[in-house]
Amino acid sequence: MKRILLILILSFLFFSNSTPFSPEEYDPVANPKAVVKEGDVRFTVLTPQLLRMEWSKNRRFEDSASLVFIRRNLPVPEFESFKKDGWLFIKTKHLLLKYKIGSGKFSKENLSIEFTLNGKKILWYPGMEGKENLKGTIRTLDGVEGETELEPGLLSKDGWVIIDDSKTPLFDRSEWHWVIPRAGGDYQDWYFFGYGHDYKKALYDFTLVSGKIPLPPRFAFGAWWSRYWAYTDQEFKQLVNEFEIHDVPLDVLVIDMDWHLTFGLRWDKKVLDQAGHMLGWTGYTWNKILFPDPSGFLSWCEKKGLKTPLNLHPASGVQPHEEKYPEMARAMGIDPSTKKYVPFDITNKKFATNYLKILHYPLEEQGVDFWWLDWQQEQITKVPGLNPTWWLNYVHFTDMERRGKRPLLFHRWGGLGNHRYQIGFSGDTISVWASLAFQPYFTATASNVLYGYWSHDIGGHMPGKVSPELYTRWIQFGVFSPILRTHTTKNPEAERRIWAYPVDYFLVMRDAFLLRYSLIPYIYTYARKAYDTGVSICRPIYYEYPEIEEAYKFKDQYFFGKEMIVAPVTSPEDPDSMLAKKKVWLPEGKWIEWFTGGFFEGPGVFERSFSIDEIPVYVKTGSIIPMQPKMRNTGEKPVDPLIVMVFPYGSGEFELYEDEGNTLGYKRGEFTWQNIRNLWADDNKMKIEIFPAVGEFKGMLEKRGYEIRIPLILPPEKISCNGREVAYSKEEKDMTWRYDGNKLMTIINIPKFPLKEKVEIEVELQKENGDFLEIMNGFPQKINRLKRGMLLLNTLWPKEWSPDSLIDAFQTGNRIEINPQNAKSELKRFKEILPLVLADVKKLEEAGRELVNKVLAHMEEVF
Repeated sequence: MKRILLILILSFLFFSNSTPFSPEEYDPVANPKAVVKEGDVRFTVLTPQLLRMEWSKNRRFEDSASLVFIRRNLPVPEFESFKKDGWLFIKTKHLLLKYKIGSGKFSKENLSIEFTLNGKKILWYPGMEGKENLKGTIRTLDGVEGETELEPGLLSKDGWVIIDDSKTPLFDRSEWHWVIPRAGGDYQDWYFFGYGHDYKKALYDFTLVSGKIPLPPRFAFGAWWSRYWAYTDQEFKQLVNEFEIHDVPLDVLVIDMDWHLTFGLRWDKKVLDQAGHMLGWTGYTWNKILFPDPSGFLSWCEKKGLKTPLNLHPASGVQPHEEKYPEMARAMGIDPSTKKYVPFDITNKKFATNYLKILHYPLEEQGVDFWWLDWQQEQITKVPGLNPTWWLNYVHFTDMERRGKRPLLFHRWGGLGNHRYQIGFSGDTISVWASLAFQPYFTATASNVLYGYWSHDIGGHMPGKVSPELYTRWIQFGVFSPILRTHTTKNPEAERRIWAYPVDYFLVMRDAFLLRYSLIPYIYTYARKAYDTGVSICRPIYYEYPEIEEAYKFKDQYFFGKEMIVAPVTSPEDPDSMLAKKKVWLPEGKWIEWFTGGFFEGPGVFERSFSIDEIPVYVKTGSIIPMQPKMRNTGEKPVDPLIVMVFPYGSGEFELYEDEGNTLGYKRGEFTWQNIRNLWADDNKMKIEIFPAVGEFKGMLEKRGYEIRIPLILPPEKISCNGREVAYSKEEKDMTWRYDGNKLMTIINIPKFPLKEKVEIEVELQKENGDFLEIMNGFPQKINRLKRGMLLLNTLWPKEWSPDSLIDAFQTGNRIEINPQNAKSELKRFKEILPLVLADVKKLEEAGRELVNKVLAHMEEVF
């Protein structure tokens, strides 16, 4: 609670203004007390573990913000500086810098920094090779099939990282900070990060000097539909209608480049525009054949609760055929009668201002919500050291914030400092298993440069078909990634509508979409925490376990928030068992495999097998996961009731974050934090405390109900809420509880309470609960395998049918749900009947040996 109050106080102190950086972020001149200057060198102690080191031949040092480092005026850390035997020493709590006075440019001979890593003294010097950098990210995965090399990041097992900022362009000090080149001359501008293995502290301190990770609008965490296809407005409407018919939620309807005039753009026809690019690649004029009434269509999308971005390839500037060409040409000093195009120059402030005002604002007024920038051309600009991707991100993102909007941009990574301009478009990957297998590592590792919002082409981009299994597994990964966006190339064989796949796969994929939406309160809370701490929701395991080798070795699994470890299935299933195999490492502690109900105790490596509808997600016992009811889109209705998933056999707590969802109020203290605590007692008693919400924001609920879900326990003896007994009921009603037999889950319905009041639920478990842990272990998975086996064996008809023992075992959860008082006897009987099930299935070999063996292989692993 103290931490929540501190966050609220700090948020009120810092107020956003019309500049692209909040005032607490943009402050490039260091406190003189943090600076040690000696001749042609200047050292700035930014934190006890972060030093800026400058050498200038002409003794002119840089106090302007660079594109990466925008804030140097930090609280001055404790340190001392002194001279001895011709050397300058600077000593902080963690670092000891040594520089030979008057020796000039930094080198191995005249500069070193000493620090301690795991009890061992480490001596860094210029030119020292960093052998174990943990990497960051890269601009794009365009054309990547499988793995690719990543750029260095801010973290290293070596314990140190150097950022050379010597040639990075600078920001001027105008009202809208603009890029300027570095002054010429011989100059070194280095930043030494000496954080050892305190990775989270390194990331947080980087936000102090380089700015925070902005909080995306809440809708961004819903589902995105995207496809490179020349849709008409009618086809889009039909597509949205199909989403509704098939009960699949949707928030973002991306309109790819065919929204504008493309002149029949074909890859095999090299018709060029005046800029030398393919004619029709760049465009700002609606294609009225596809969209005869753009404003009407965008209004229709808005009424459906959808956000609509447009795709842009702006490299060709403004060509003479554009509707806005005359206005843009005159604004840039070109006579429109010459039909000379307006060249693209995003670093020219006059051009950028007109580019936004003349070309973009009118489209936004029609209803365009944000922009998908798809820069694929040159890698240079007129400013040395500045690539256009970086600056396009800055211009578009900060322009939105200057106009009072909560910004959202969709573009590629431009380089260090671009964490301030989410969201990332990872490009055109190849639609193969190897591409999927690389993306968990790629996504989590990007957090090492604070780029925590990669959006992948779910299903891959090209060339065409993907198998139902691959697409399903890709979507399951997308559920537990920052952004869930399906996409593909312009190929009739490339299908991304989940309902166009065989029904068994469709149902699994739809469940995945619904799961994603249920998790949005959890995801949005971690988006806020990323803003506060610099640690993204998808983060490598070694953030929490930096001294354990397995945390680095198992690269394809990651933390999804603090409560979950996700290890996506990224390889095809075995055709004989219809199961995909996966090795998972779990750290110390007790873990629950969420979607199978399995219990595991770490540390250890576990070889697991998963059916197509099982996702490897591990939750530590005691954890709390806040969830929301089913919704068609994120803005359909308030989160009421709040679903609180409480994992038993341990204690834990969660701080739920909420705000208005799409304003800059989150920077001004307009939000709430609500602490939820789970206290587990050894005497089989649970206490779940929902504390009053702290703070407020426009439109917040005054009252809210709660639905408490506790999996993998026997039906409780007694439940009370604020001292009032909660009655059992098979029907879903306020102040009652019911039981899901297939998941062995108690569900408690709590009526609406004021958010400013505390709610306390006490659950008294059966004394025998602990005795049934072995039987309850993996029970949901066993029921699921029985169901799949039963459905497969029924296809043997008319020769054979599922044996009664299998159906009997499968119905166990159903019978428990009907009569929870019989749970113990039903579970005992379930354990006894399983061997008979396998024996009876084996007897069916004569009717279909291959199918029967498949079913046996599918079930035997968990029985």
